[in-house]
Formats: sequence, C-alpha cells, structure tokens
Amino acid sequence: MVIAKEVKGMFKRHLMMLIALLLLFTWGLSGCAGGASKVKIGEVTRSVFYAPQYVALEKGFFKEEGLDVELQTTAGGDKTMTALLSGAIDVALVGAETSIYVYQQGADDPVINFAQLTQTDGTFLVAREEPGEFNWSELKGSEFLGQRKGGMPQMAGEFTLKKNGIDPHADLELIQNIEFANIAAAFSSGTGQYVQLFEPQASIFEREGRGHVVASFGTESGQLPYTVFMTKQSYMKKHKDMIQKFTNAIYKAQVWVGAHTPEETAEVIAPYFKDTDMDILISSVKRYLEQGTYAKTPALQEDAWNNLLDVMDSAGELKQRVEIGSVVNNEFAESAVQASSK
Repeated sequence: MVIAKEVKGMFKRHLMMLIALLLLFTWGLSGCAGGASKVKIGEVTRSVFYAPQYVALEKGFFKEEGLDVELQTTAGGDKTMTALLSGAIDVALVGAETSIYVYQQGADDPVINFAQLTQTDGTFLVAREEPGEFNWSELKGSEFLGQRKGGMPQMAGEFTLKKNGIDPHADLELIQNIEFANIAAAFSSGTGQYVQLFEPQASIFEREGRGHVVASFGTESGQLPYTVFMTKQSYMKKHKDMIQKFTNAIYKAQVWVGAHTPEETAEVIAPYFKDTDMDILISSVKRYLEQGTYAKTPALQEDAWNNLLDVMDSAGELKQRVEIGSVVNNEFAESAVQASSK
C-alpha cells in the first residue's frame, strides 16, 4: 500500500510538471505570435544625416510594421561591419562600400544592401579661418584633416579634391590616422587647417567660431548610395518578411521627411541629439534637404551605384567593378513603394 501511494504520488507530481511545461510552451508561442519581432540596428555614427531613421523610430513606423527595433551606434565602418558579420547586430546602417569590401574578399555569406537612406555625401568642408570667396585651390599646401582611408567620406573627399584639380596625396598634407569618433575633437584642439565634418558638428563649430563651412562634399561628388541598410544574405533569406516590414517603415519615414519642414523634422529627431540646440538641428536638416541628401525611396539606383564604383576606383580601393545585382536587392524597396501607392 505504501509503495502504491508513493508511485501514485510520483505520477501525480510528474503529471503536474508536464502540464506546467505545456502551459509555459503555449504561453511562449502565444507571446511570439502576438509580440513584435526584435531587430538590432548598428549605425555607423550618430548624425542628423540619418534623420529619416530617427523619424521611423519616433513616429512609430517600425512598431506599425510589428518590429521592435533596438538602435546602437557602432562608430566607424569597420566596427559596424564587424558587428554585422559576427551577429552582434542584425542590420547595419553604413556606407555601401563596406558590402563591396566583403564581396571582394570572396565571402561565402555576402552582405546585401536592401534600403538606401542617404544619396549624397553628408560631409562639409570646414575651414579654421573665415575665408572670403572660397576657391578649392586654397587647399593646396594646407593641412587637411580627412577621414579613415577606405571609408566613404574619405573616398568621396578625395574624389572631390581631384575633380577640383587637387592631388590629395601631393598637393596638401593629408591626415588620416585619427579615429572617426575623434576627428572633430582633433580639429577643435588645433589639428589641421581644414576638416571634413558631418552635421550637426559642422554647424556647431560655425556657431562657436571654431570653423566655417565653405563647401559641400555632397554637392560636389554627386549622387551615391552613401548610407544603406544592409544585412547578411543568410539573415535575409531567413527573415524576408522582417526585411520587408523594415523597408516599409523606412519608406514611410522618407515620405514623411519629404513632406515636412526642417523645423518639424528637427523636433521629431531631437531626442537623439539631447546635447544639441534646436536651431542647430534645424539648420542641419535644412542643409541636407537643400542638397537632396535624403533618399526619396529605399531603392538603390544603378547610375548612383556606378558613381560609387568610380569613387572607389579613383581611391584605389576597387579590385574590380561589382555589378549592382551582386550585392544589392531592390525587391523590398520596390514592394514598399508599390504597397504605399495602392
């Protein structure tokens, strides 16, 4: 009798444990079905240059698509690509040239561009001294604080200098050994007569009297798939639905920015620039809008892609020309645009 009771007790305990596990499993499935899909983005820097991304977050466009987006800043293209390849992030917002570097290395799992955010260079030429009427020839013999070798800002910068009759490696002292995140601080402390800066840093330096914006590399270098959302091919194949929803949200943000004033956009993105005054945010957004920096749709254009290849080739960073279809998938961008027009 005692043994029978013990067996009965053990059976009852096991049955209760089994029921509990089944309930937990059911609740887990329910939570996954009803909850948002988690997506980790790594942005190459924090800049007004990426205003539509912050609009997508703040206006709830990602949430509308059922996505829970976590944003982190991984300063520098090399660090951002390392984070993507290692799986530390799911999607990278970085220059399209990084996907070409991975492709040139013969990667088994290439990185695919699927949604363009910016379509011009986002840097400005900032002079330490206030010039009269600026001429590019003034850079000859100067000390120029550039960007990281092989990065899109540096390549577009060199492309622009050559276009204006300046050999960046012979006609001036080109400084390229400073970390991306420290370039503004280096110029502020006295390094260089000229520097290449993104917004809002360029506007901040102007207001504080530490520099003067004299030219736009975005205007000079033409249209480029400058900053693009990309992911590994393997991730894209497993998460096509998520990539589509992500692209839908970005397109909604692009349309929103195109339809609103710099003041309205600056107000929305202000939480991402808590140490930046509103007038600086407004002037930064206005500059980018005026030069057509923000892409109107997520699709990468072939003529802009070919311009990118020309820029890379001029910088000596292109082993061979890479066809746009090798590392670009416009399917999601085209679907996003078509869906919104219905």
